Amino acid sequence: MPELPSIAHVALSVTDLAASTAWYEQLLGVEPAMTLADGPFERKVFALAGGQLFGLTAHETARPGDRFDVAAPGLDHVGFACPDRAAVAAWQTHLDLLGIAHGGVVEADYGWALSFTDPDGNALEFFAPAS
Repeated sequence: MPELPSIAHVALSVTDLAASTAWYEQLLGVEPAMTLADGPFERKVFALAGGQLFGLTAHETARPGDRFDVAAPGLDHVGFACPDRAAVAAWQTHLDLLGIAHGGVVEADYGWALSFTDPDGNALEFFAPAS
């Protein structure tokens, strides 16, 4: 059996690439590292800590008005790694300053999570595992 892989990148489909790019630039505090247009789509890619890539994709065949559905087969949510609860709390303050609605920091046996959504309803989370 091959060695267990890590995740190299995640790409989310969005309805308005310019608006979503601006929203994620505010959220993450950085501009996309690259733009790709080598298929029937355009993608903006953000470079995250640890070498992972996070992409936003606008497909030519996108259906206007569609929104993410967490209950449909496919992606449930994207969890951004935080080292500890304090880091999750710092992201909560950042979301508050940006006016982004969220569910507050939730504690579970396995860690702390702060859930929110992007303009297309894609489910996102800042997460720190329990030590």
